Amino acid sequence: MHSYLDLFVIAGYLVTVVALGLAVSIRGKKRAAKHGEDAEGYFLAGHSLNWPIIGMALFATNISCVHLVSLAQAGFDSGLLIGNFEWMAALTLILLALFFAPIYLRSGVTTLPDYLEKRYDRCCRDWLTILSIASAVIVHIGFAFLTGGRMITYFIPDLGNIYVAIIFIAALTGVYTIVGGLIAVVVTETLQTVVLLVGSTIITLVALYQLGGVDVLMTKLSELNEMERLSMLRPAGDPSGLSWYAVLLGYPVLGIWYWCADQTIVQRVLGAKDANHARTGALFCAILKIFPVFIFVLPGLVAYLLYKSGGLDISALQTVQDGKVMTDSKDVLAVMIEQLLPSGLRGLVMAALLAALMSTVAGALNSISTLVSYDLYARFAPGRTDRQLVAVGRIAAGAALLISICLVPLLDMYDSLFVGLNDIIAHLAPSVTCVFLIGVLLPSATALSARWTLWIGSALGVGVFVFNKLVPGNPLAAIPFMLMAFLLLVVCVILQISLTLLARTGAVACDERFAWSSPMQALRDIGWPGLADYRVLSALLLLLYILLYWYFA
Repeated sequence: MHSYLDLFVIAGYLVTVVALGLAVSIRGKKRAAKHGEDAEGYFLAGHSLNWPIIGMALFATNISCVHLVSLAQAGFDSGLLIGNFEWMAALTLILLALFFAPIYLRSGVTTLPDYLEKRYDRCCRDWLTILSIASAVIVHIGFAFLTGGRMITYFIPDLGNIYVAIIFIAALTGVYTIVGGLIAVVVTETLQTVVLLVGSTIITLVALYQLGGVDVLMTKLSELNEMERLSMLRPAGDPSGLSWYAVLLGYPVLGIWYWCADQTIVQRVLGAKDANHARTGALFCAILKIFPVFIFVLPGLVAYLLYKSGGLDISALQTVQDGKVMTDSKDVLAVMIEQLLPSGLRGLVMAALLAALMSTVAGALNSISTLVSYDLYARFAPGRTDRQLVAVGRIAAGAALLISICLVPLLDMYDSLFVGLNDIIAHLAPSVTCVFLIGVLLPSATALSARWTLWIGSALGVGVFVFNKLVPGNPLAAIPFMLMAFLLLVVCVILQISLTLLARTGAVACDERFAWSSPMQALRDIGWPGLADYRVLSALLLLLYILLYWYFA
C-alpha cells in the first residue's frame, strides 16, 4: 500500500506545515506578550490580508478532502456533471465581491452574526450564531474528517481504525490553529493551496497518460455511447436530479449561503486590508474555481474509462448483493493513487489530500472560536478582556474538534459524500440566504420579518429533511434537493417581504452602512485602475464562464 519514500514525503509535508503554522503562532504570542493580547489580530489577522492571500485562503478552505474524494467519486459515477458546483460558485463569488464584502467591511463587523444584529436585531444574531457553529462542525469539519480518515486508513491500514487517523490530523491542525489564530490559518493555507493544485494536477495528468490522452477519452466515451458524461447541463428528468434548471435555480441558494453568509468562508474577507483587496480576493478565488472540474472531477471520469478498458482494478470496491455486483465508489481516488502513481508521487498526492483536510479544518476552527467568543461569550461577559476572548475561543475550537469526531459515524451513511453534504446544506441554507440577500439589497426589510423568516424557514427546512429521511416514499422526497432548496427560498422570500409590508409602521430605518440603497450603488465605489477594477474583472469572469458552459453544454 505504501513505501517508506511515500511516508517520508508525507511526514516532510506535515512537519513543514505545522512548523510554519507554529512559527507564525509563536511570533504572534511574542507580540501579544510585548503589547498585550489582541483579539482582532487573533481572529481577523489585524485586517492585514491582501487579495492573493484572501483568494488562495478562500479556495483552500473551500476545497477540503471531501471535495477531492467526492468529486472524483462523482466523476466516476456520472462524469463532469457535479462540476456545476465548482463553476456556479463563480457567480456567488462575484456577488460576494460586488455586494456583500464591501457592506461587511464598511459596517465594521467582526462576524456575520454581528452584521445581522446591526442590520436587524439581537435575535437574528443569536440564531445565525447557532446555525453557523453547527454548520462548521458538521459540514466543514465532520465531513472533512470522514473523507480524510478513510483515505489515510486505506493507505496505512496498520492504523487499524479511522479514528486514529482522524485524531492524529485533528491534533496536528489544532496545535497551530488554536495557538495562532487566523493569521496562522491563512499563511498555512497559502502553502496548502500550492500543494493541493500540484498534487491534483499530477494525478490528472498521469491518469490521462495511462488512458492514452484526451483523444482516447473521447473515443472510448463514443464507443460506450456515454458522451453525455462530458455534459455539464443535463435535460429535465435526468436520474441524477441535477437537471440544468435544478442547478440554475438551486445552486445560488446554496452558494449565497456558503460563499456570502458562512462565517468559515467569509472570515478571510473580513480580515482584508480594504474593500478592493476583499473584492479582488473573492474574484481571484473565482478564477481558481475553474480548475477543480479538470483536476478533481475529470480524474474520476478517466478512472471510469480505465476501469471499463481493464486499466484499473476496482475489485476492492465491489461486493455482491443478491447476485448483483455493487460498487462503492467512495474510495476510487485512493485506488487511482495506489495503482497509477509511482512511489514518491503517491506521497505527494497524499500530502495534497492532507493539505485539503487540514486547511478546511483549520479555517472552520478559527471561525468557530470567533463566533463563540464574540457572539456568545462577549454577550454574557461585557467586561471581558481580549485575553479572555482569545482563551474562550481556543477552548471552543478544542471542543468543536471533539464533537466533530463523534459525528463521523452518522455522516458516513450517505452513498455519495458530496451529495450528502449538499443535501444537508440545501435544507439549512434557504432562510439564511434570504435574510442576507434581502438585508443587503432591500433597506426597508424589518427586523421582525428577518427574525420570523429565520425561525420558520429553519424549522421548515429541518422538518422537510427529517420527514424525507423517516418517510422516504413521500411526495416531497421525490423532489431533487437542489429544487427543494429553491422552493424553500421562495417560501422564505415571500414570508420576509410579506412581514415587512405588514409591519412597517414603527420599524427602525436601516442604517446606510448595512444595506445598499439600490443595487447600482454597490457598483459606484472607486476601484483600482484599468483591468484591476473589480467591475471589469467581474465582467470578464462572467464572460469566461459563459464560454466554458457553452463549450461543455
